[in-house]
Amino acid sequence: MSKLVTIYGGSGFVGRYIARRMAKQGWRVRVAVRRPNEAMHVKPYGVVGQVEPVFCNIRDDTSVAAVMQGADAVVNCVGTFDKGGKNNFDAVQHEGAERVARIAAEHGVVSLVHLSAIGADVVGDSLYAQSKGKGEEGVLTHFPTAIILRPSVVFGQEDQFFNRFAGMSRFGPILPVVGADTMFQPVYVDDVAAAAEQGVLGKAAPGIYELGGPAAMSFKDIMQEMLGIIRRRRLVVNIPFFFATAMGIGFDILTFVTGGLISGPITRDQVVSLRSDNVVAENAKTFADLGIEPTSMEAVLPFYLWRFRPSGQYDAIKESARNLRAD
Repeated sequence: MSKLVTIYGGSGFVGRYIARRMAKQGWRVRVAVRRPNEAMHVKPYGVVGQVEPVFCNIRDDTSVAAVMQGADAVVNCVGTFDKGGKNNFDAVQHEGAERVARIAAEHGVVSLVHLSAIGADVVGDSLYAQSKGKGEEGVLTHFPTAIILRPSVVFGQEDQFFNRFAGMSRFGPILPVVGADTMFQPVYVDDVAAAAEQGVLGKAAPGIYELGGPAAMSFKDIMQEMLGIIRRRRLVVNIPFFFATAMGIGFDILTFVTGGLISGPITRDQVVSLRSDNVVAENAKTFADLGIEPTSMEAVLPFYLWRFRPSGQYDAIKESARNLRAD
């Protein structure tokens, strides 16, 4: 019988790419999610019955253990940007991550891949970074041979980064950003999935890998690159941190008083995160240690951001028409 991998959060942005790769490897893939009925898009990744969404609550031992039965490998992709509610930073990224690792060790799982983030630090400035750091600490305590992947900002067709800012660019001559000088190293989602695949297949040495794309760029330069691809001329304006902090606090209060029904475009914790560069450390293990050459933004962004161009799919045709000369 083919091997089985359980992917917690396997229907999410990164998880679905890992699920697709493992299905292509011939593995059975169990996609553990809170809402299986909303994860049916993963089923066509393999033959009938090869990829199956199943219910799991990462906050519950019994639920986590049930979907891990018989698994040869485990991948944890579950993460959150919500600091409140039941599925908050600590519940998901700290306690949930530790729970998966502990139960994986108890079940004799051969390999464990854990998706974290660059900047993870138990004493980090942001609550997000702290929860990611505590999660890594818990994973390594129970599963010392785990492979931990720390990507920079991840891009791809379903991302909430470039799609969000490209969408914002349609509504005025100004594109506001917080932390214009903060450095990022955008990484293609399928490259992250390829790294996870190496871990599941036992082709990667245990340890922490920091994953970034070919180029480190400031937030402002990244936005300028994006604007060039979608052919829009916008002024990228930096929002000072003191003002962004006040905005974040205000939006946090709004989220609290509405019981989470209304959330703002940025939180105070995200503003804190944006004060720190998000690039691969000089002494870190990287894609190079996995034999993977990262993909550039320029090679991917045009294939899914074209819809944000002034004329969408017809923009290139109109541009060519303008260059025609009458005989």
